[in-house]
Amino acid sequence: MKGIYESLLSFSKKGRASVLATIITQAGPSPRGIGTKCLIMDDGSIVGTVGGGILEARVRKEAGKVFETGLPVRLHFSLKGRDVAQTDMLCGGDVEIFMEPVLPGDLTSIALFERLCHIEKRGGTGLLLTVIDPDRWEEGRSQKLVLEKDGRHTGHRSFPDLVDALRLRMDSLLGSRQPVILSLKGGSEKDMEIFAEPVLSNPVLFVFGAGHVSKQIVPLANLVGFEVVVIDDRPDFADSREFPHAREVHVLGFEEVMDRLSIDESSYVVIVTRGHMHDKTVLAQALRTEARYVGMIGSRRKREMIYEKLLEEGFSESDLSRVYSPIGLDIGAETPEEIAVSIVAELVKVRAKG
Repeated sequence: MKGIYESLLSFSKKGRASVLATIITQAGPSPRGIGTKCLIMDDGSIVGTVGGGILEARVRKEAGKVFETGLPVRLHFSLKGRDVAQTDMLCGGDVEIFMEPVLPGDLTSIALFERLCHIEKRGGTGLLLTVIDPDRWEEGRSQKLVLEKDGRHTGHRSFPDLVDALRLRMDSLLGSRQPVILSLKGGSEKDMEIFAEPVLSNPVLFVFGAGHVSKQIVPLANLVGFEVVVIDDRPDFADSREFPHAREVHVLGFEEVMDRLSIDESSYVVIVTRGHMHDKTVLAQALRTEARYVGMIGSRRKREMIYEKLLEEGFSESDLSRVYSPIGLDIGAETPEEIAVSIVAELVKVRAKG
């Protein structure tokens, strides 16, 4: 699904109509999870996938109706019995897909897609809210809104009375990281069904040190959804050609390095420099940030030596309790590859806690 909002923005700006298909419910096993999206273009081509096979064929067919009417549909599909007889789709579950028109030249929708892209790339959190009652849609007008944690909202605010109620549930909805259907009361009318999807930027992992372990950490962390920034003070090591999976590679001295980087409460810091003193220099600065994760490589003996010096410099035991050291999950790792697996596994564990 990565990049679907960029595609929506690009095609909308180019004046191309499309249909956005999103899995909104799932019961039992299915090829894709809730929130998975694909985009059906006006020429029949597809960007992304909601499962392939006969399911995708049905989606293409229903998209034609959406193009004709300019109104959404909810497609129910059973991955068992007659729906998949004599096919290779043997998942055995059920899915429901919401298919909505994306109209070319709609400035409000373009602003919404721009905001989604900004959050994903530059940071922030929010909810993408879509009314999934087809009867509440009008031809030529979308029913989508991006509601951010700071109260900002972008899109077609078709349910103003419900925004405050949604804000009250923002923390729990974002914490779950899972899309969900909400049934909310809209005044005297019947309940309104809204599909709420957390929109979260890919967390940024700052790796200090560009040695053997870092070369294994970077591609693995990138594979599981981290944007990686590598920092080292040696030009021969901090070479972007050695780290093709890193978003950025910087040659920076470790003294006051944090002043040059944007580290916030959603950032992850891994310290794997070439020596104790460099590790201590970076760790002292990392403890003054609000980074969500701070991990330092090394033995318990090395850790205690560094901690002792930091306590002498005024740091507290509470400060040091933030540090994951020795770094990584205890899996008996010895090689750089194994150490990287243990570190990235720990990053995923911390991220999953919400």
